[in-house]
Amino acid sequence: MSDKVEVTGSEQTTTDAEGPKFGLPQAMALIIGSIIGVGIFNLPTSLASYGPITLISMALTTVGALALALLFAALSRRLPADGGPYAYARVAFGNGLGFANAWSYWITAWAGNAAIAVGWVLYVEHFINKGQNKLITVILVLVGLWLPAAVNLSGVKNIGSVQVITTIIKFVAVAFVAIVGLFYISSANFTPWNVSGESAINAIGGGMAIALFSYLGVETAAVAAAKVRNPDRNIPRATVLGTIATAVVYLLSLTAVFGIVPTSKLANATAPFSDAVNAIFGGTWAGNLMAIAVIISGLGALNGWTMICAEMPLAAAEDGLFPERFKHISKNGVPAFGIVASTVLASIAMAINYLGSGGATVFTTLVLMTGITAAIPYGFSALAQLKWRWIDQKTMHTPRFARDMIVAALSLVFSILFIWYSRNTGHSFWVYWAPFFLAAGAMLLGIPVYRAQRRHMTQPGRVPPYR
Repeated sequence: MSDKVEVTGSEQTTTDAEGPKFGLPQAMALIIGSIIGVGIFNLPTSLASYGPITLISMALTTVGALALALLFAALSRRLPADGGPYAYARVAFGNGLGFANAWSYWITAWAGNAAIAVGWVLYVEHFINKGQNKLITVILVLVGLWLPAAVNLSGVKNIGSVQVITTIIKFVAVAFVAIVGLFYISSANFTPWNVSGESAINAIGGGMAIALFSYLGVETAAVAAAKVRNPDRNIPRATVLGTIATAVVYLLSLTAVFGIVPTSKLANATAPFSDAVNAIFGGTWAGNLMAIAVIISGLGALNGWTMICAEMPLAAAEDGLFPERFKHISKNGVPAFGIVASTVLASIAMAINYLGSGGATVFTTLVLMTGITAAIPYGFSALAQLKWRWIDQKTMHTPRFARDMIVAALSLVFSILFIWYSRNTGHSFWVYWAPFFLAAGAMLLGIPVYRAQRRHMTQPGRVPPYR
């Protein structure tokens, strides 16, 4: 079977009998574009309740993200299966845990979209609805959710084009603050170091749980393996290179924002990166440009994550773990039911959260909820690697054994810590534990689905040999 290569600008997409596929540039754009959404642009406000001490949180979270990137790079090289973390858990531990991981990751995807859209609208309201009328805010968030859904429904080629363009814009915006902003830092803004009233350990841990949301996406190329050309080669490269590039600009830009804008002002900021560039240049024009870049960035992230929202249930449906409707492919070559269903759920999650809280609190609560539901499949992916590499080493000598085990163990530890610290500090009991209540409620909804699908499930295959 021959492949035809279509070239659009600098973009290169392979088309075969199954339709267009992503090359390395598009796979890297998916990684970077999914990681850099609006999380980093709203992160200073979410972290301000702890203070500049969360720069340590971000550094430690970066270590965890790089460990996860190396973990998924190794797993995708061995098992380049659509569904990523779901596929690893299913092959390693069976259909029961496979379903739990697929359901948990699916929650991460659509609830994460709700969080991205909520963070996105904070920058949209830099221009309109400045009084933050809640009804108008909800309508704007719905626009942010359904516009990328429409792009996804139009086909893979359009998804890839939007992802590359928006990724370039967002990366340049963050890199600008990361480089130029360092020259405008005032050391006085780093004191007090810890404003939370909690111990340094708890403040760092709480900051890590929030910061994880900014790195969600390191696994997206593995999840979308079926849409990547030469997945055993391109997915590992895209995962590692994309995560490293993102980590560098993340650490530098967050340091710059904390050093430019006082913590007390960050705590009440709705567009902290705009505030930072306004402080650099004076006036409001620079902040307006940054807000526009963030709006584009958010749409790009929503575009990529909307695709992931449908890819995970598609992979699970093909194995009989999710209802059959999720594997139906439209005439445009996309799983339309998964796209629509996920966007509906994201819309409902967003609306429910707005009933009792303002935008910044809603954003943080959804961020922590998705951190919990993401950490579950992250942890089971690490356990799968530990299991497989231990068996490899017992049956024959394999290279890189120590490295793979250390990376997997680190990934497991970070996954547990992300869950442990996912509490909404500084709020009443219900808001404090809301991320856990929401995550638990969403997970429980999967029980009737699992019971209905048990007789349709196929048996998982064996893990391929180590290479």
